[in-house]
Amino acid sequence: MERRPLGDTGIEVSVLALGTMTFGEQNTEAEAHAQLDRALDAGVNLIDTAELYPVPPRAATQGETEAIIGRWLAKSPGRRERVVLATKVSGRADWLPWIRGGPKLAASHVRDALEGSLRRLRTDHVDLYQVHWPDRSTNFFGRLGYTPEPDPPDVVPIEETLETLAALVREGKVRAIGVSNETPWGVMRWLHAAERAGLPRIASIQNPYSLLNRTYEIGLAEISHREGVGLLAYSPLGFGVLTGKYLGGARPPRARLTLYPDYRRYSSPEAERATAEYVALARRHGLDPAQMALAYVRTRPFVTSVIIGATTMEQLEADLASADLDLPPKVLEGIEAIHARQPNPAP
Repeated sequence: MERRPLGDTGIEVSVLALGTMTFGEQNTEAEAHAQLDRALDAGVNLIDTAELYPVPPRAATQGETEAIIGRWLAKSPGRRERVVLATKVSGRADWLPWIRGGPKLAASHVRDALEGSLRRLRTDHVDLYQVHWPDRSTNFFGRLGYTPEPDPPDVVPIEETLETLAALVREGKVRAIGVSNETPWGVMRWLHAAERAGLPRIASIQNPYSLLNRTYEIGLAEISHREGVGLLAYSPLGFGVLTGKYLGGARPPRARLTLYPDYRRYSSPEAERATAEYVALARRHGLDPAQMALAYVRTRPFVTSVIIGATTMEQLEADLASADLDLPPKVLEGIEAIHARQPNPAP
């Protein structure tokens, strides 16, 4: 599988990454280990997780995803050296009181979070440590447009969080750092803070990007290109919507939106209309709709890796096959025509 550089860190990551937020919720440990085995055999080396996972977040299961991965790593000597292990520290969230009484990005929180992740993952370092979402008040998690709101009175400056992450790099507990669910302003502030203080630069940004949500192209794509901060694209299938399996109100057994109907980010009438067009385009050209959607994301010049997630081995096999799919010009033209008619229906 193709490898791409992770910023200027010297680390190379597979063009597909395995997302793990279903491990411990929709997937059993045995199923999770089978997925990890298959992904590794297929050439995937980037494994992405978070202290928050699995999703939906619950006090009873928080951290179980990392623990499942840790037990998988411990099963085979030498396996840890074969993977690029990425995890995340939770941003400010009063709605997660079971995580440090409500996580923040202050120095003590970041250190506590990493130590917990290292214990669960059964490793002495992570290759990529990411800030899951900002400490300040801003727009992320599907919120379109920025509305000025007061920051919390104890908002943690980016500089303080960066200094803590830099110390963890010096201590050998973290190899590279990244951000997630960030805005163009936020990314440039991280880069400026690093340049001014001589601290590590962020190597990646993990944001949503798919046929239904191409807002990354508006402000962040140029930053990725000019600053060498590549996108780790999450939700490339829009919670599975772009497979077409939910069209017409269908709710397959055990599917994510069947189990968790409140996850409506990609299920608006506008998104359903656009999805129907993308699925029809794929089928006219003899393509699997999910593979077409993943191949499109993979081939954008600002993308470092596409984070795939699956609840069945059949889904995982289909996702992995997208790594070798080159989309014909007629398909690309069709995608752009649909996008022009219905741009970003599910940001």
